[in-house]
Amino acid sequence: HLIDDSSNVFVMGHRFSDLDSVGAAAGICSVVRKLGKTPYFIVNRDVTSAGSLIDHLAEQPQYSECFITEQDAILLADPDSLLVVVDTSRPELVEAPGLLQSVSRVAVIDHHRRAARYIENAAISVHETYASSASELVSELLQYILTPQELLKAEAEALLAGIYLDTKGFTVKTGVRTFEAAAYLKQIGADTVAVRRMFSGGLEGYVKKYQIISAAQETYPGISIAVVNMEVERAVA
Repeated sequence: HLIDDSSNVFVMGHRFSDLDSVGAAAGICSVVRKLGKTPYFIVNRDVTSAGSLIDHLAEQPQYSECFITEQDAILLADPDSLLVVVDTSRPELVEAPGLLQSVSRVAVIDHHRRAARYIENAAISVHETYASSASELVSELLQYILTPQELLKAEAEALLAGIYLDTKGFTVKTGVRTFEAAAYLKQIGADTVAVRRMFSGGLEGYVKKYQIISAAQETYPGISIAVVNMEVERAVA
């Protein structure tokens, strides 16, 4: 009902976006499309660890008008706009803090423990710390909203990548619902090979990763520290 009654629907995650925040946001975009509206996705494509995923989504015809800047979103915002924030509930961490202040109706979907500061007076707050990821939460919601044909293969892979990232390959924070969400996305057509490829990086990143490891010293049993002087991407670190 919130989306139906909204003039514009904006979707964003946290600053320094990752596969989970982008994947969860893509899932919300599919719901907005189903209800006949154009979702506006705010993400800084210059400062992200999910660049390849964002580029893949941008290639889809359904996303041709989707990605906009914070400034453009603020100009579009009006009293009937809705902002959906995923993968964070802390106002200082959102991708577009100016937009958060400009929109009065906000929905939050997050799996992190609530901090001292959080987005207050949210119209809807889906806050489940049991979940492995925001992508898992969104995948659960989609099963009650969409038919399998209404979720793009690229969006299913984005959601699966988000789950894979936050569970470190289904090894931590993984419960029954995590596997159920992954199975749902796999049934829709998510390609696990394509998802794994998002984590592989290039040869340069691969070399840097092992240069960091080779510089590590065990300072205490079970604890190693590596000090390097080169710049590396966040994903590599």
